[in-house]
Amino acid sequence: MSQEAIVLFAHGARDPAWALPARRVAAEVQKLRPEASVSVAFLELMAPSLAEAVDAAAAAGATRLRIVPLFLAQGGHLQRDVPVLLEAARARHPGCRIELAAAVGEDAGVVHAMARYSAGG
Repeated sequence: MSQEAIVLFAHGARDPAWALPARRVAAEVQKLRPEASVSVAFLELMAPSLAEAVDAAAAAGATRLRIVPLFLAQGGHLQRDVPVLLEAARARHPGCRIELAAAVGEDAGVVHAMARYSAGG
């Protein structure tokens, strides 16, 4: 039986409070997927890094790892930086299947939720 880990991947900021929404999302994901290990990682300015989160998940026995970018779109970081990070992670953990989800902002349900919120209802 494989163990699954889910890493919510956000940009990061200097202000520690910036990470609170990502951590709230992680808590909700954990409720939805109690059998999975759920964590948050950051591209820059905050810890853990994506590499650190992947290494920790693999060390804890994860054999399947889903990385979910908490980004609105597949911009430069997801097109240029993340593939390099994933290639390195896959090389370090060949026994772990690592998949990258699309940016959350590209999901129709997320777009609808943001539109409903923006419209005031």
